[in-house]
Amino acid sequence: MELQYRCSLLALLLAVTCSSLAVAYDPLDPKGNITIKWDVISWTPDGYVAMVTMNNYQMYRQIMAPGWTLGWSWAKKEVIWSIVGAQATEQGDCSKFKGGIPHSCKRTPAIVDLLPGVPYNQQIANCCKAGVVSAYGQDPAGALSSFQVSVGLAGTTNKTVKLPTNFTLAGPGPGYTCGPATIVPSTVYLTPDRRRRTQALMTWTVTCTYSQQLASRYPTCCVSFSSFYNSTIVPCANTSGGHSAGTECIMGDSKRALSAGVNTPRKDGAPLLQCTSHMCPIRVHWHVKLNYKDYWRAKIAITNFNYRMNYTQWTLVAQHPNLNNVTEVFSFQYKPLLPYGNINDTGMFYGLKFYNDLLMEAGPFGNVQSEVLMRKDDKTFTFSQGWAFPRKIYFNGDECKMPPPDSYPYLPNSAPLAPPRSAGAAVAASAFLVALLLVA
Repeated sequence: MELQYRCSLLALLLAVTCSSLAVAYDPLDPKGNITIKWDVISWTPDGYVAMVTMNNYQMYRQIMAPGWTLGWSWAKKEVIWSIVGAQATEQGDCSKFKGGIPHSCKRTPAIVDLLPGVPYNQQIANCCKAGVVSAYGQDPAGALSSFQVSVGLAGTTNKTVKLPTNFTLAGPGPGYTCGPATIVPSTVYLTPDRRRRTQALMTWTVTCTYSQQLASRYPTCCVSFSSFYNSTIVPCANTSGGHSAGTECIMGDSKRALSAGVNTPRKDGAPLLQCTSHMCPIRVHWHVKLNYKDYWRAKIAITNFNYRMNYTQWTLVAQHPNLNNVTEVFSFQYKPLLPYGNINDTGMFYGLKFYNDLLMEAGPFGNVQSEVLMRKDDKTFTFSQGWAFPRKIYFNGDECKMPPPDSYPYLPNSAPLAPPRSAGAAVAASAFLVALLLVA
């Protein structure tokens, strides 16, 4: 009986582990996912033509260059006769075809987006962006990508079509897990004059979710703190990025940092970091800057320490209880995120277009910064016990490594009961006292 109990418990643990790997969950974006929709728009003599649309419903996680790669396994012996708006990375073995040669005969094709500027006859709406897909919360219009594929040696009716299986999505690296294809009600389209409705002949969807644990063993960013009321600067934790002392890095003031080719990315995506104690590619610094009667001000600075990567349309997410009273944000765009209805403690910062929406590689221009002015709430506001610092920080959708709570800048043990007077006020008070003594 005990052995049977242990086996049952082990099976349960394995099931929970597998389900946690298959379905990722982000507490600050609980509904975030990438949904891939296949709409069969016409039948062909040996298959069908489908419009494939990738919708990024993640509020603050985009797909950066070099872009997405979508893969799957055919259920039978299907081939891709042609494709518009994308291309298969490999043609495969098409030797059995004597006439027209398919675009790809691979049993497990890998599809990538086309580059901007391709001929118009190879384009389709929402394609050809080099695989870059914006975050939905930052740019809803740019949060999708599409291509059209003509499939042969496949079913030619709703009952004979076999759905592809084993979907994979790289965006651009690992981290995404895709579920099985599911048949859903056919997509309905409106004509340009919006007076007629048409619909797809068949529709199925695939949902992919992101897990930071699958993407990287170590944090990709870290957080440091400072404040006006304490001279201590809390740095990023040592080796926050998980890179050992033997990892290749270069000093920021070395000649190599200015040499040609230092910013050239590698095919394997390996970083070239500036030598730091934390060895993280990205550092986010939060500084409690000023205290007013009804407001307080914080400064946010993002620094890139990777010489081989810049970040286009970067995003920064912060969780702090006073973000429900943001008065003004300088130099950044700001959007409140409400993952749980009325709880307004999470917000997304991102750059101004054509001004600072590009975070450059490591170096003198590899940083962006802004300030946030927040109104105080008398019931909750305090500078004690680290309240003025954020609870969580995300950069480009990945959670950053926070400093230990016991290292946060703290208030001095004692303070004067009244604020110190200025020098002019002190002189005036002294003169007034002297005059009183003379009169007496």
